[in-house]
Amino acid sequence: MAATRYSQGIRLAAGRVPAGLALAALVWAGAAFANPAPSAAASGASNVLVTTEWLAQNLADPKVRVIEVSVNPGLYERSHVPGAVNLSWHNDLNDKVRRDIVGKEAFEALLSKAGVTPDTTVVLYGDTNNWFAAWGAWVFDIYGVKNVKLLDGGRKKWEAENRPLNNRAPDYAATTYRVQAVNTQLRARLADALAAAEGRSDAKLVDIRSADEYSGKVFAPAGVPELSIRAGHIPGAANVPWGQAVKEDGTFKSPEELKKLYSAAGIDGTRPVITYCRIGERSSHTWFALSKILGYSVKNYDGSWTEYGNAVGVPINNPSGTVWAAK
Repeated sequence: MAATRYSQGIRLAAGRVPAGLALAALVWAGAAFANPAPSAAASGASNVLVTTEWLAQNLADPKVRVIEVSVNPGLYERSHVPGAVNLSWHNDLNDKVRRDIVGKEAFEALLSKAGVTPDTTVVLYGDTNNWFAAWGAWVFDIYGVKNVKLLDGGRKKWEAENRPLNNRAPDYAATTYRVQAVNTQLRARLADALAAAEGRSDAKLVDIRSADEYSGKVFAPAGVPELSIRAGHIPGAANVPWGQAVKEDGTFKSPEELKKLYSAAGIDGTRPVITYCRIGERSSHTWFALSKILGYSVKNYDGSWTEYGNAVGVPINNPSGTVWAAK
């Protein structure tokens, strides 16, 4: 109860407590929370995941930098994990003019402003089931950032456990971060997806959208603006909706459970994999599960269905026969 009252006090203070003192005190507060059933991050800090308990106990560590990557406007400004830096999916991790990920120089500037060094442990988390935080992990991996971890369960689990939040934007001493290498092999393009669809490569396509999107019954989830003029999926793709990889609290299932899930769809690590969804965010989540947790060779196709489904002259499968704009 004492820890709960303390965390509520931090919420109410909402930035009146000096950052250093607040973060140091949170180490004590975090120790009182329990982490339920085992998951891929059950050991605390794994190679690629951290639990909410681990993060609560390490908020004051100057070598740990927490970064929120959310998509809903104003969410970070209202409240966030204490000490977390805000990177907007729309404005920071995507190019604002081209349909592309953030460029190398702009990415270096973001990490420099956040005070990240080559020795920093970066912990990413976000809203909407960590989809966009996983996108962030994928972009960070493309640019060769070492020691990047995802908060297992994301913002949803942190809030469900009533862990501390505040609305104070941190001000870290800037660094001069430099990207050493760019790994383009983590990214699939339209040509890669088409080659797999036409049997000209041995890559296995994984469509992680809902069954209704995959079958062509709907063009996209209700209420989303990014659409394709065709419904269905890329020929040859297996359908394993992203949500099957997580438990009810949003944490990843164990590696053994994940292997069983994906092997049932013909994905066992013996062939390279291409993940895709609608705009690449949900598929980043599956990319993380397959690549980072299971160690498979995986590319994320961020063009996904909004590119492929709008492309001229490429084959599709549309079992439902849904036609765009049909009366």
